[in-house]
Amino acid sequence: MSGAGKGDGEGGHGEFASAGILEAILESASQSILAVEGSGEIVAANARVEEMFGYRPEELVGEQVERLVPDGVRERHSAERQAYFRAPKVRPMGEGLELRARRKDGREFPVEISLSYVEGENGPMAIAFISDITHRKTLEDQLLQSQKLEAVGRLAGGIAHDFNNLLTVIMGYDEMLLGQLSPLSPTRGYAEEILKAAERAAALTRQLLTFGRRQIVRPAVLDVSEALGRTEGMLRRLLGENITLKYCLAPGAGKVLMDQSQLDQVAMNLLINAREAMTGGGSITLETNAVELDETYARTHAGVKPGAYVQISVSDEGTGMDEETQRHIFEPFFSTKGDAGNSGLGLATVYGIVKQNGGDIWLYSQAGVGTTFKVYLPRVDEAADEEAAKKSDMGPMRGAEKVLVVEDEEGVRSLMCDVLRRSGYEVLAATSPQEALEMSRNAGGEIDLLITDVIMPGMNGRELARQMMAKRQGLSVLYVSGYTENMTLRHGVLDADVNFLQKPFPLERLLRRVRETLDNRR
Repeated sequence: MSGAGKGDGEGGHGEFASAGILEAILESASQSILAVEGSGEIVAANARVEEMFGYRPEELVGEQVERLVPDGVRERHSAERQAYFRAPKVRPMGEGLELRARRKDGREFPVEISLSYVEGENGPMAIAFISDITHRKTLEDQLLQSQKLEAVGRLAGGIAHDFNNLLTVIMGYDEMLLGQLSPLSPTRGYAEEILKAAERAAALTRQLLTFGRRQIVRPAVLDVSEALGRTEGMLRRLLGENITLKYCLAPGAGKVLMDQSQLDQVAMNLLINAREAMTGGGSITLETNAVELDETYARTHAGVKPGAYVQISVSDEGTGMDEETQRHIFEPFFSTKGDAGNSGLGLATVYGIVKQNGGDIWLYSQAGVGTTFKVYLPRVDEAADEEAAKKSDMGPMRGAEKVLVVEDEEGVRSLMCDVLRRSGYEVLAATSPQEALEMSRNAGGEIDLLITDVIMPGMNGRELARQMMAKRQGLSVLYVSGYTENMTLRHGVLDADVNFLQKPFPLERLLRRVRETLDNRR
């Protein structure tokens, strides 16, 4: 260590050898080591301090140790140092203290310090063993942010579930009211405004479900570059004339297992966010690449699993974000815009979609320079599904089959039964799975279709369907819910053979799904 001399005593060869070994050990240590007197003067430093602090050891010897802490905490640090030397045994030897440190170039960083108290020739000294914990604190911050978003997601999903039941009733009966009102009725406009407001509320709950990873999806194998390429025209129109959109889609970026509509939402919301960061116009780049994330990358990014990914990156030339904004950017309802039309759910939606599909998203931004979002989705080797984007165009149809409706929410149950009866179906209604099983045992003849809510007290919809199908071989099932739990639909991912209707729903969609489910019976 530089600074502290070995002395000019009469020590023999062994003493000098021991001193040499000790110095070699100190110089090879991975930590910065300082010897500090009670006055605060640094009397020795090892070579590691230059790498950590930017000072050569000889630059520090004779300086006050407060030189290595930020200006704002120097006075407090000096007081705590003096208190330590007055009662050094208050803190056990080797106790780790987390503090902020300052490099020679002015940059601050977190450190952990272990102190040992020794009696030197010139009085008491503290030997400080200093570790840079920037990497550890970064991982801790990432983990805390992930846990916070997970908790908010669970809350958002629960709220969306309750609201979707209410909205199903509001929208359904409003549709029925509109069907009875003449186009010239003076009250028709009121009913139309109610429906518009309910539809906007339904859109918000869908975004909350997406953030909470409770959105119901039907994933298919998609070639990411091809899928995004098909949306180019729509995305360019969305951004406006003062934005230049650069498409850099690598043909070999790879395939992912994902719902096409979710991929579209990710691209659209990231591009809208980039556009809003460039009020005066500018250039946005949308890029895809095949990447391999290794163990080294995973160690510096909490939650990342090494492996093959498709990377989607969106870069802008906008105002960028400060660190505080970056910490909150994926939280629902967080927005840097003051306009009331911005719900603050765009990036929260992206976060939820990416996480639901087993991926990760990272933000790189600098205030005044610009921002890049990088999305990583797990790559798959299966062939792309050419039918992924096709939708049924079958219109609403009537029927005469017997349908058992199981729903614990009275308003939703009454609405569905009323609509189905008006369309010709014979309808049985149960308020619980237990009542449904009793009805099934006592019902004469065949029950063609079971329509059941997914989440109910006592028994979930999938278990009810399993028990009923064991007794009735030709029974079809249509699940209805505004929310999904892991035990029923595996993180919101539907099996190919599961018939599902998301609340809230237009009445026409209910009738269509009922007709499709009955017509697709094997």
